[in-house]
Amino acid sequence: MNDLLYVIPANSTKEDIIATLKQHPEIKFVSLVGIDLAGNDTDEKIPMRIFLEDIDAFYNGSAVQTDGSSVVLTGIATLNNAKVDMPIDPTVNWFVDYNMESYDEELEKPIGTLRIPAALIHEGKAVDSRSVLAETLNYVKKGLLNLFKEYPTISGLEHINGADVKDIVFTSATELEFWVKTPLSDADIPEMSASQVMQEQYWQRTRGSVRTALEQCVLALEAYGLSPEMGHKEVGGMKGHMDSDGNMSHVCEQIEIDWKFADALQAADNELAVRILVKEIFRENGLEVIFKAKPMIGLAGNGEHTHIGMGAIMKDGSFVNLFAPTDMKKDFMSAIGYGAIMGLLKNYEVINPFVSATNDSLNRLKPGFEAPVCIVTSLGHNPAVPSRNRTILAGLVRDVNNPKATRFELRACNPYTNTYLVLAAIYSAVLDGVKYAASKTTTELLEEISKQPGETAGYLETDRAYRAEDDVFEDYTEEERNQRFGVHPATVWENLSNLSNYPEKRKVLTASGALRDQIIDAFVNGELIRWKTELISRIIPENRALISKFKEIKSAYVTDEDSYNWNKINRYRYYLAKDSIDQKSLFTQLIKALNSDDFATASSLQVEMYDKMEELKALYASYKDNMI
Repeated sequence: MNDLLYVIPANSTKEDIIATLKQHPEIKFVSLVGIDLAGNDTDEKIPMRIFLEDIDAFYNGSAVQTDGSSVVLTGIATLNNAKVDMPIDPTVNWFVDYNMESYDEELEKPIGTLRIPAALIHEGKAVDSRSVLAETLNYVKKGLLNLFKEYPTISGLEHINGADVKDIVFTSATELEFWVKTPLSDADIPEMSASQVMQEQYWQRTRGSVRTALEQCVLALEAYGLSPEMGHKEVGGMKGHMDSDGNMSHVCEQIEIDWKFADALQAADNELAVRILVKEIFRENGLEVIFKAKPMIGLAGNGEHTHIGMGAIMKDGSFVNLFAPTDMKKDFMSAIGYGAIMGLLKNYEVINPFVSATNDSLNRLKPGFEAPVCIVTSLGHNPAVPSRNRTILAGLVRDVNNPKATRFELRACNPYTNTYLVLAAIYSAVLDGVKYAASKTTTELLEEISKQPGETAGYLETDRAYRAEDDVFEDYTEEERNQRFGVHPATVWENLSNLSNYPEKRKVLTASGALRDQIIDAFVNGELIRWKTELISRIIPENRALISKFKEIKSAYVTDEDSYNWNKINRYRYYLAKDSIDQKSLFTQLIKALNSDDFATASSLQVEMYDKMEELKALYASYKDNMI
């Protein structure tokens, strides 16, 4: 396996690519990877012969076309105008995906598919997520280079001359959390909840097939040049059982894998490659991988903390972290760093729709699970002693002895967040904040980001606070959190509506012309269809099935409390799921509102449904526990 080809490096020449592929006949297919607006990646099997015979056509986009109406390009590629071209991107790494279940017997090697990132071009314009990010980064780069020309000396960056900045680089990284379980095994929610509270799982030793798969994943990431940093158990899970053959059964554990940062576009591509590797390797070991943000209500969800950094390449070739200050013990960060986090926080209402666009993603963002629900940052108690506050939305990560490590960590993302669009939105907001901050001192910016609600500021909004060094969940009541940091959207509809409710902030995203109105509207319409369909076809039927399982328990001895509890349970069941001529159930009202596109009413009813279902489950558990 050591002589397999895993990566064709970015910016390789056509001649080198052809020569390399001819040396590896086990790579029999090419797949062009376009990313639609929901973050889905295309995959197809094109014989390598076709790619080698006409490589130029693949570069210019004439070799492969697809039906854009079959992917999430809602309102852009329609049934009567669906043609989409797919030119490839030679500026990033191309990964080889090997099928370990299909071998070339003569070569004694697994059959490989070269996955090549590609754009989706409709009517001459790029409409895919990758292109949105690439074009946004070019726009932000030009904006920053112009700022350095205008402000050659920037507070906190006294050690460099802006006139010597040659290029801007955007460094990003994601972390991947996921649950693994034995297929068809039911999760023991109460047991795992107890284990989570008792902190029995985090960084504990892995065993059996989980250990094998985790080790294989880390080795695979190394082979692909992704520089893994660690793999470990996360907070969720329980101890598996051993069957009579010595194999682990009833496995249900939460795992995290981390790898090195990269250029922002490459980082998003790397994340996609890692998800594929993890899923395939664990499957080969008989384990099912779950990337959902909140696969089990009441237990820890899967996050994907996204790290954001920026650096400058100087004329002498040296690298400078633009967020790190000249004196790490005097300032938390440079004026550029302050501007970046201020831009992110001020404009987060229009970034959040790209971060959390599904019912599942919002289920994870609840107080009590270290999930960020408040638009607030933490910098540390003082510059000389960095601290990490895990209850905030976006925190400053820094090491006094390593300025290059200075960055921000956005904690709200999950494994199915569209990282391409999120990074495009973030860096657009970053530029907006940096434009304001470039002419300010670090002292002025620290004072502004530390403001209290009601205090006016030059950039940040008057009625909000933006910094907290205490525990956002424990040290504030819900009312105080909402007053200081704003109210977090409860549903997909509420979240997506912010793209209309904040037109000035939306302009920050559309300024580059990449994340333009056409793209945003297509994204919103696509996510609304998914929200509506999931509620009608999955969530409501699942809730109805659960309610049907809540039966009256026959017992030789039924107390008055049992009778009272069952009557109360029945009232909930009828209210949620039972129609009469005069009164329609909540489920029926919700379906009617969704089908008539009355999304505001549907959103309100969805919140009520979730609350009532949780109350009903608690009531039935209490009723059942009292039965002997």
